[in-house]
Amino acid sequence: MNLITLVTMTTLVIAGVFHFYWAFGGVFGLDKAIPTKDGEALLNPGKLLTLIVGFSILGFAWVAYILNFKDLSLISYSKQIVYAGWFLSGVFAIRSIGDFNMVGLFKKIKSTKFAEFDTKYFIPLTSFWSIAFAFIAYNA
Repeated sequence: MNLITLVTMTTLVIAGVFHFYWAFGGVFGLDKAIPTKDGEALLNPGKLLTLIVGFSILGFAWVAYILNFKDLSLISYSKQIVYAGWFLSGVFAIRSIGDFNMVGLFKKIKSTKFAEFDTKYFIPLTSFWSIAFAFIAYNA
Protein backbone atom coordinates (compact mmCIF):
# COMPACT_ATOMS: atom_id res chain seq x y z
CA MET A 1 0.00 0.00 0.00
CA ASN A 2 1.46 3.35 -0.94
CA LEU A 3 1.76 6.24 1.49
CA ILE A 4 -0.79 8.45 -0.30
CA THR A 5 -3.45 5.74 -0.04
CA LEU A 6 -2.60 5.08 3.60
CA VAL A 7 -2.80 8.77 4.56
CA THR A 8 -6.02 9.20 2.57
CA MET A 9 -7.67 6.21 4.21
CA THR A 10 -6.50 7.19 7.70
CA THR A 11 -7.72 10.78 7.47
CA LEU A 12 -11.04 9.68 5.98
CA VAL A 13 -11.58 7.15 8.78
CA ILE A 14 -10.79 9.83 11.37
CA ALA A 15 -13.29 12.19 9.70
CA GLY A 16 -15.91 9.42 9.65
CA VAL A 17 -15.34 8.64 13.33
CA PHE A 18 -15.78 12.31 14.20
CA HIS A 19 -19.19 12.24 12.47
CA PHE A 20 -20.24 9.19 14.50
CA TYR A 21 -19.04 10.93 17.66
CA TRP A 22 -21.15 14.00 16.81
CA ALA A 23 -24.16 11.87 15.85
CA PHE A 24 -24.13 10.24 19.26
CA GLY A 25 -24.00 13.53 21.15
CA GLY A 26 -20.33 14.53 21.18
CA VAL A 27 -19.61 18.25 21.08
CA PHE A 28 -15.80 18.46 20.84
CA GLY A 29 -14.91 20.35 17.67
CA LEU A 30 -18.52 20.78 16.61
CA ASP A 31 -18.31 24.59 16.80
CA LYS A 32 -15.46 24.43 14.29
CA ALA A 33 -17.21 21.97 11.96
CA ILE A 34 -20.49 23.79 11.28
CA PRO A 35 -20.58 27.18 9.51
CA THR A 36 -22.08 30.05 11.49
CA LYS A 37 -23.14 33.62 10.83
CA ASP A 38 -23.74 36.11 13.64
CA GLY A 39 -23.38 33.25 16.14
CA GLU A 40 -26.14 31.17 14.52
CA ALA A 41 -25.45 27.82 12.89
CA LEU A 42 -26.14 27.94 9.15
CA LEU A 43 -26.61 24.16 9.07
CA ASN A 44 -28.41 22.00 11.59
CA PRO A 45 -27.79 18.41 10.52
CA GLY A 46 -29.71 15.83 12.51
CA LYS A 47 -28.33 12.60 13.92
CA LEU A 48 -29.46 10.54 10.94
CA LEU A 49 -27.84 12.84 8.39
CA THR A 50 -24.63 12.95 10.44
CA LEU A 51 -24.59 9.13 10.55
CA ILE A 52 -25.16 8.97 6.80
CA VAL A 53 -22.23 11.36 6.25
CA GLY A 54 -20.06 9.27 8.61
CA PHE A 55 -20.84 6.05 6.74
CA SER A 56 -20.31 7.81 3.40
CA ILE A 57 -16.87 8.99 4.48
CA LEU A 58 -15.99 5.45 5.55
CA GLY A 59 -17.17 4.33 2.12
CA PHE A 60 -14.77 6.83 0.55
CA ALA A 61 -11.94 5.24 2.57
CA TRP A 62 -13.03 1.84 1.25
CA VAL A 63 -12.86 3.15 -2.34
CA ALA A 64 -9.29 4.33 -1.71
CA TYR A 65 -8.46 0.90 -0.27
CA ILE A 66 -9.94 -1.01 -3.21
CA LEU A 67 -8.24 1.28 -5.75
CA ASN A 68 -4.91 0.37 -4.17
CA PHE A 69 -5.10 -3.23 -5.42
CA LYS A 70 -2.69 -3.86 -8.26
CA ASP A 71 -5.00 -6.17 -10.22
CA LEU A 72 -8.48 -4.68 -10.25
CA SER A 73 -9.48 -7.13 -13.00
CA LEU A 74 -10.19 -9.65 -10.24
CA ILE A 75 -13.05 -7.42 -9.08
CA SER A 76 -16.19 -7.54 -11.22
CA TYR A 77 -17.00 -3.86 -10.64
CA SER A 78 -13.43 -2.56 -11.11
CA LYS A 79 -14.39 0.01 -13.75
CA GLN A 80 -17.02 1.51 -11.45
CA ILE A 81 -14.51 1.74 -8.59
CA VAL A 82 -12.09 3.67 -10.80
CA TYR A 83 -14.93 5.98 -11.86
CA ALA A 84 -15.82 6.41 -8.17
CA GLY A 85 -12.23 7.46 -7.47
CA TRP A 86 -12.36 10.10 -10.19
CA PHE A 87 -15.81 11.21 -9.02
CA LEU A 88 -14.57 11.62 -5.43
CA SER A 89 -11.59 13.59 -6.71
CA GLY A 90 -14.05 15.98 -8.35
CA VAL A 91 -16.31 16.16 -5.30
CA PHE A 92 -13.41 17.08 -3.02
CA ALA A 93 -12.12 19.63 -5.56
CA ILE A 94 -15.56 21.27 -5.60
CA ARG A 95 -15.62 21.26 -1.78
CA SER A 96 -12.19 22.94 -1.75
CA ILE A 97 -13.37 25.65 -4.13
CA GLY A 98 -16.54 26.06 -2.08
CA ASP A 99 -19.97 27.55 -2.46
CA PHE A 100 -18.78 31.18 -2.67
CA ASN A 101 -20.57 31.95 0.61
CA MET A 102 -19.88 29.72 3.64
CA VAL A 103 -17.15 27.22 2.69
CA GLY A 104 -14.11 26.88 0.49
CA LEU A 105 -11.46 29.09 -1.02
CA PHE A 106 -13.91 31.75 -2.16
CA LYS A 107 -16.14 31.99 0.94
CA LYS A 108 -17.53 35.38 1.92
CA ILE A 109 -17.97 34.65 5.63
CA LYS A 110 -14.41 34.69 6.96
CA SER A 111 -14.54 35.82 10.59
CA THR A 112 -15.96 32.75 12.37
CA LYS A 113 -14.32 29.77 14.07
CA PHE A 114 -15.55 27.57 11.23
CA ALA A 115 -14.09 29.91 8.58
CA GLU A 116 -10.74 29.91 10.38
CA PHE A 117 -10.66 26.09 10.54
CA ASP A 118 -11.96 25.83 6.98
CA THR A 119 -9.04 27.94 5.75
CA LYS A 120 -6.38 26.27 7.93
CA TYR A 121 -7.50 22.64 7.84
CA PHE A 122 -10.60 21.72 5.81
CA ILE A 123 -9.59 23.30 2.49
CA PRO A 124 -6.08 21.79 2.55
CA LEU A 125 -7.52 18.43 3.62
CA THR A 126 -10.18 18.31 0.91
CA SER A 127 -7.62 19.54 -1.64
CA PHE A 128 -5.31 16.71 -0.59
CA TRP A 129 -8.17 14.20 -0.89
CA SER A 130 -8.97 15.52 -4.35
CA ILE A 131 -5.40 15.15 -5.56
CA ALA A 132 -5.00 11.81 -3.77
CA PHE A 133 -8.11 10.27 -5.33
CA ALA A 134 -7.00 11.49 -8.77
CA PHE A 135 -3.56 9.93 -8.20
CA ILE A 136 -4.97 6.67 -6.84
CA ALA A 137 -7.60 6.35 -9.59
CA TYR A 138 -5.05 7.16 -12.29
CA ASN A 139 -2.68 4.49 -10.98
CA ALA A 140 -5.39 1.86 -10.48
